[in-house]
This record gives sequence, structure tokens and C-alpha cells, in this order.
Amino acid sequence: MSPGPSLAMIVRHSLGGSRLHGVICAWAHAMGIGIYALVTLLGLAVVLQQAPTVFQAITLTGALYLAWIGFQALRAKGGMQQKLAAGEKTSLWVAARDGFAISIFNPKIMLFFLALFSQFVGSADSFVGKGLIVTTPLVIDGLWYTVIAVMLSHPNVLNRLREKASLIDTLSGIVLIALALRVVVTL
Repeated sequence: MSPGPSLAMIVRHSLGGSRLHGVICAWAHAMGIGIYALVTLLGLAVVLQQAPTVFQAITLTGALYLAWIGFQALRAKGGMQQKLAAGEKTSLWVAARDGFAISIFNPKIMLFFLALFSQFVGSADSFVGKGLIVTTPLVIDGLWYTVIAVMLSHPNVLNRLREKASLIDTLSGIVLIALALRVVVTL
């Protein structure tokens, strides 16, 4: 629930697309979270811990993706405001792709599942318990970001955010690039 690249992505798609864009981005993000939960449950997280080269490759890929999204936000001439004035919206596919990718390639999420979430996997000894271990973070993540997308797409809030679209693009670009640099430096 803390601000980061995932929240920035939901904001961008809710602002630049629609409520539906934000919700699709939110649930695509949740699918990535569900994949991490499943990978942890299957024990692949331990394999990643034991294979630092694979872990570093995934982390560097994530950093490059964060930087790329950041540069795209900075390059947006006129921000979302200009796109909206021209009648341009991103596709639902782009919203889903970005939501999924930001969760899969976010090294902080990977570290969370490797370090913390893996501690709870051993307590699930039945199929139902294992199903709950995977679906709980997926559903919580999807619901949280759906609430964010719905709140941000309320007409009163949306109009104020759209007035600041260029600033939001710039700030989200800087934050994403800074996170990418932090990932590379701490690797």
C-alpha cells in the first residue's frame, strides 16, 4: 500500500485512460502478485535465492523496465492532458501489460516474496491452504488498486488530477528512474 511504481502506474492509467483502464491495470498487477505467490509456494523462490545470477538478471531486467517507463513518462510531450485533449487513450491491452510488468519486474515485490512471504508457505499443508496462500495476496492487491483506480477516476478528483497531468507525468518519470537507479546501485 505504500507509494511506489505500482501506484504510479495505476494513477497514469486511471488518469490517461478511464476507470476501466485503471481497474484492468490493477488486476493485471494482481496477477503478477499471484504468480509470485505461486512461485514461492512451489519452492522456486528458494531456487532463485540459491542462483544469484538468475536473481540478478531478473532484477536488472526489472530496473531496465522501470527506467524505460520513467523515460516514457518524461518524454510525454504535454503529458496526459494533451493526449486527453486530442482524444487519445491508451489501449486496455497497454494498461494490462503495464500493470502485469510493473509487478513482475519490481525487485521489491520479488524480495518481499523471497524474504517474508516464503516464511508462511510451510504452514499450508492442504490444497485449500495452499490455494489461500496464493489467492490472498492476489485478491488483496487487486482490490486495493481497484479502490485506488475507482477513487482516482471519480469526476471531481479526476478533473483536478487532469489539470496536473504534466506534473504527474514528470514526477512519476523521476520516481521510476530513481527506483531503477536504486535497484542497480543496491544490486
